[in-house]
Amino acid sequence: MPELANHPITRRWPPRTPGAIQLYSLPTPNGVKASIALEETGLPYDAHLVDFGRNDQMSAEFLSLNPNNKIPAIIDPAGPAGVPLALFESGAILLFLAEKSGKLIPVGKHWETVQWLMFQMGGIGPMFGQLGYFHHFAGKDVDDPRPKERYRAEAERLLKVLDGALAGKDWIVGEYSIADIAICPWLRTLRDFYQAADIAGWGQLKHVPAYLDRFLARPAVQAGLVQPPRV
Repeated sequence: MPELANHPITRRWPPRTPGAIQLYSLPTPNGVKASIALEETGLPYDAHLVDFGRNDQMSAEFLSLNPNNKIPAIIDPAGPAGVPLALFESGAILLFLAEKSGKLIPVGKHWETVQWLMFQMGGIGPMFGQLGYFHHFAGKDVDDPRPKERYRAEAERLLKVLDGALAGKDWIVGEYSIADIAICPWLRTLRDFYQAADIAGWGQLKHVPAYLDRFLARPAVQAGLVQPPRV
């Protein structure tokens, strides 16, 4: 990839700390995965707001970094072997930050952590997002009840799977990890933003509510939830 100073995205979002990881994001459940992980690891970063209200994600500069026009995306000027690295997809970014920092993947639990990360990427994120669309956004005006019920039932099933896996544990693999950073922002969004927790069986869960509260109590989480700042 081009050197950081020559990358098209830096013309629109100039680095404030050129040696730091450059984060291009928005405080959505996927976006805050990256900012929370950066706060937890202590890696220096600059957070740049990609404003969907202005269609920043469709700009030529952003598409030069992520042709899939989704946040988050990063550039690490000091990537592997000192070569700048451009990266998109929140799961890939979490894995990279964990490897770079040597944190957030507990020793001996690499593949268990990856397993639960993929559980979020393939299940919780897409299903909760669809339920949010049909319950909270324009989909609520669709007369056919079957789409909403499909996603409601799947969200409830996934919550039960998570609840069972958390029995006797504070964190999904026993120790805090990138899997928790992937999962919990979506739990928060389901409960607080979509306001769909009750219809997905939240009240019957034994472990998930306290799990989310533990996550939200972490100072690094609170810091990451507001990065990049909305203007």
